[in-house]
Amino acid sequence: MAREFKRSARVASQMQKELAVIVQQDIKDPRIGFITVNEVELSKDLTSAKIYITALGADEQGQKDNIKWLNDAAPFIRSEMGKRMRLRSVPYVKFYYDDSFEKGMRVSELLVEPKPSEDVPEGDG
Repeated sequence: MAREFKRSARVASQMQKELAVIVQQDIKDPRIGFITVNEVELSKDLTSAKIYITALGADEQGQKDNIKWLNDAAPFIRSEMGKRMRLRSVPYVKFYYDDSFEKGMRVSELLVEPKPSEDVPEGDG
């Protein structure tokens, strides 16, 4: 019987939960706004993780700043994850901004916008 989930997927799910707590409660940097951890992509060998985040209420410069500050705090975040998770080696983390929410909102706006009415001549048939 095959496993339903790969180990990297299970570890990524747990990492996402732990990262959300670490970013919200343990990082005391007032420059970092309200961060949501959207996804964690973990390599198959569990050595590196790409963490996709969203900073609510941040403009484009604020997004870049939040990513920079989180990547600067990556060693601290990694050590906190090591304390919370039972792993042989804790993956190296790199933060990226997830713009899928903004793209989804833009698509939603485009779908809701009324189409300009076109004058269609009525024909016989």
